[in-house]
Amino acid sequence: MDFLATSEGQLFVGVAVGLIAVGAAYLLFSSNKPKVCLNPEKFKEFKLVKKTQLSHNVAKFKFALPTPTSVLGLPIGQHISCRGKDSQGEEVIKPYTPTTLDSDVGYFELVIKMYPQGRMSHHFREMREGDYLAVKGPKGRFKYQPGQVRAFGMLAGGSGITPMFQVARAILENPSDHTKVHLIYANVTYDDILLKDELDGLAKNYPDRQYTNASIQPPEVWNGGVGFVSKEMIQAHCPAPASDIQVLRCGPPPMNKAMAGHLEALGYSAEMQFQF
Repeated sequence: MDFLATSEGQLFVGVAVGLIAVGAAYLLFSSNKPKVCLNPEKFKEFKLVKKTQLSHNVAKFKFALPTPTSVLGLPIGQHISCRGKDSQGEEVIKPYTPTTLDSDVGYFELVIKMYPQGRMSHHFREMREGDYLAVKGPKGRFKYQPGQVRAFGMLAGGSGITPMFQVARAILENPSDHTKVHLIYANVTYDDILLKDELDGLAKNYPDRQYTNASIQPPEVWNGGVGFVSKEMIQAHCPAPASDIQVLRCGPPPMNKAMAGHLEALGYSAEMQFQF
């Protein structure tokens, strides 16, 4: 997995091309199924047991599930709704994608980028260990089934990496899954890149899965491309249009709009695309 650098004022672009084996069901349940915690109709509260500051505006939040063997019950590629209060004390609800899977029993984690004026960002910024977060779900139109496509292209910007990471991790950790994954990840600056260590770890933990190096190099020694994600970059790093591929995209609205235009110009039909 290679990340690309940029000069000041340009857009950081990280490119990860992984050829990942996939196939069978992601998690095999025994007759004694673990307790699923999510409720799609009702908010449930989960205790924050660890808050880890990753940068000046990014933190990892670890929430405990009711028992050590409980699972969140979130299908791959879907998200949860989180409820909190903004700086004015008004209720706010926003969707987030956990970076954990149901193979992570007893807890779930969120990596949150907190914006100065973000209403839900205020809630997470003020959260302390021991506090509770109200969560409802699962939510979302995307439902991943191993083997549903031959390959995924992934176009992510900023915090839009979280659903891509969830899907990619599920594929990598399923030794029977042969789906290929091609990821392009763009950020404004190097410091904005989320899940750097986790992306690096995937490459290190699966060296025999034809997954490229995920080491993140400092900008001054960056050897990759620069600027905004272009049609040429998509052509170079994503699977070509075909009936058995799909390109996923998740990022800021201007990026999503630009990527939709690029994909249409390159011949990707609406059926070949999905926007989180």
